[in-house]
Amino acid sequence: MSTFKKLEDILAWQKAKHFCQELKKIFPLFIQSKEFDLMNQLKSSAGSAMDNIAEGFGRMGNNEFKNFLTIAHGSIMESISQLYRAYDWGVISGEQLEYYKGIAEEAERLMFSLINFLIQSEFKGVKFK
Repeated sequence: MSTFKKLEDILAWQKAKHFCQELKKIFPLFIQSKEFDLMNQLKSSAGSAMDNIAEGFGRMGNNEFKNFLTIAHGSIMESISQLYRAYDWGVISGEQLEYYKGIAEEAERLMFSLINFLIQSEFKGVKFK
């Protein structure tokens, strides 16, 4: 947490934001297939990943940040599952699945690395100074 001063500095958040931005490109396929519920679930879980990183950082304490990162991690994994469902249902292609899954997995790795960093850090957070 001491290595960044603002939300935009957090690589995991940047990648989760990028994932959300990229997903917008395939939403017309969900609309065309009339898979509105699945599209909305994917939008929600991807947004939740990004938002939980932000909320955890905003809590200004290591333990709370770790907790919100685990929630964000769960949300990104949920997004990957929804991408598989979209593929299985013929909404997206195998290439699209792999592309979007790759972005999500990169965000997932960055979240996991940040969790490990916070576990090992002696810094407890700004509100505990």
